[in-house]
Amino acid sequence: MRTFKTIIAAEVSSLLNEVSVEELLALIEYPSNKEQGDLSLPCFKLSRQLRKAPQAIAEDLKNRLQLEGVERIEASAGYLNFYLNKAHVAESVVAGILQQGELYGAQNIGSGKTVVIDYSSPNIAKPFHIAHLRSTVIGNALYRIHDFLGYACVGINHLGDWGTQFGKLIVAYRMWGDEAAIEEDGIDELLRLYVKFHDEADKDAGLNDEARAWFAKMEQGDAEALSLWQWFVDISLIAFNRIYELLGITFDTYTGESFYNDKTAPVVEELKAKGLLEEDSGAWLVRLDGFGMSPALILKQDGSSLYHTRDIAAAMYRKTTYDFDKAIYVTDYAQNLHFQQWFKVVELMGHEWAGDLVHVAFGRVSLDGMSLSTRKGNVVKLDEVLKQSIAKTKAIMEQRHQGMEHLDETARQVGVGAVIFHDLSTNRIKDIAFSWDEMLNFEGETGPYVQYAHARASSILAKAGAAASMTNEQAQQRAALLIDEASNPLLQELSLFGERVELAMHKLEPSIVTRYLIDVAQAFNRFYHECPILLDHVPAPLREARLALVRCVQTVLRNGLRLIGLEAPEQI
Repeated sequence: MRTFKTIIAAEVSSLLNEVSVEELLALIEYPSNKEQGDLSLPCFKLSRQLRKAPQAIAEDLKNRLQLEGVERIEASAGYLNFYLNKAHVAESVVAGILQQGELYGAQNIGSGKTVVIDYSSPNIAKPFHIAHLRSTVIGNALYRIHDFLGYACVGINHLGDWGTQFGKLIVAYRMWGDEAAIEEDGIDELLRLYVKFHDEADKDAGLNDEARAWFAKMEQGDAEALSLWQWFVDISLIAFNRIYELLGITFDTYTGESFYNDKTAPVVEELKAKGLLEEDSGAWLVRLDGFGMSPALILKQDGSSLYHTRDIAAAMYRKTTYDFDKAIYVTDYAQNLHFQQWFKVVELMGHEWAGDLVHVAFGRVSLDGMSLSTRKGNVVKLDEVLKQSIAKTKAIMEQRHQGMEHLDETARQVGVGAVIFHDLSTNRIKDIAFSWDEMLNFEGETGPYVQYAHARASSILAKAGAAASMTNEQAQQRAALLIDEASNPLLQELSLFGERVELAMHKLEPSIVTRYLIDVAQAFNRFYHECPILLDHVPAPLREARLALVRCVQTVLRNGLRLIGLEAPEQI
């Protein structure tokens, strides 16, 4: 479905040969004050290019443009303002949504292209805490958005299953661990041992040397070290998968850091062959002084690999395996330098695809002003957050609806959705101060608010019965009646869905979709309160038109919720 913005940009471009459709799409605005039009083209940036005054450009275009569905065009103070015909808007939007259904808003702009998305990536032997949620739900939303726009997507859970921390855990288990306790308490007991190691290492620095020695054994294939490591991995994955199932999130592959252990040697050899690697006190590194960065460490003094080494090996493997057009890494902004370093190393190695590597950074989560830390045991476990959210949701529903069907299932959908939506509701780069009250607030601009709007639309259609089952052609014919001051803003909001999804993809910002869904829900609730639908005094043609609009709202909310990883219950 072509948007009004696209149609205007194409027509203006045909009159201004020097200006492309893409340039015009970037300029056209949606005025907050509707007295300035439904859409507006500021002509100031065109002035230098066209060698004419902005107002003269606007006047010239006003006199030459002929656009179907545009009621009038005004040139004012260098702006070209477009006022759409409300009946045309209604017919166009309703027809587009009902014909396309669950594909409304989808595009094929990614056709033939592959995007690899590395997200979630929890550390083995550590609980999945609230801070891990950010990478998980942001990455999942980006996966769904890219898929919706036609990309072939590969979702990778790059598990933190390698490194010195496993040497620490092996030392801790051998000194203080108990097999039965680990089998009983799983990842919680592993965390206890990890915290104890750091407490004891503060008193005895020699423990860190032992940990490094055990990790070196892992890299050298020591049977005992690898057996313990695999045990820790298996126990951790059982706990992680319970959470992923609750969140409704899956991955195409779980290739963690350990997968690339035997793939780092070729990276080291290539760096040496290209004269990029140099020795420093027994360690090996790539100098990045000329780029304003500290060196990228490639090998430790004992020959063990580091994050840089394994990330470069992973990127090279993914390029060979998937031939990606874009590789996205979703981690918090504390890792900005790390990614800048190894991206630069890949570039220095002469790989043109280094420019296709993208770090999607996000803000960190704090608890009462303190950073979350597994070393100190200062974590908020995600499974506890999800369980409490579900329980709170169930209690609210029991108060509102006695004997509600499918209560447990709906409470899960809404409770989990509340947690996901809260995380995605603000710009991803912002820090989040964890708060139970905010996380579990079911009023205002929240996931449950949007899900309730969808449930309200579903309920109206269910009550309407046969009256809501008109054909798409009949609905389009009735739509011309939707010209009132509550229906028109809702229709215009619905028309923006595809544009907002595309913007979220380009900016790698899922909060654009969550903000849009709030706007749709608010516009729908205004329409619901101001425009009676099923009351007897409403004429049949108008009732059918409004029911068609409700179907459109239901479709858009369901499509949008799916993109950010939320379900759309039909009853709340």
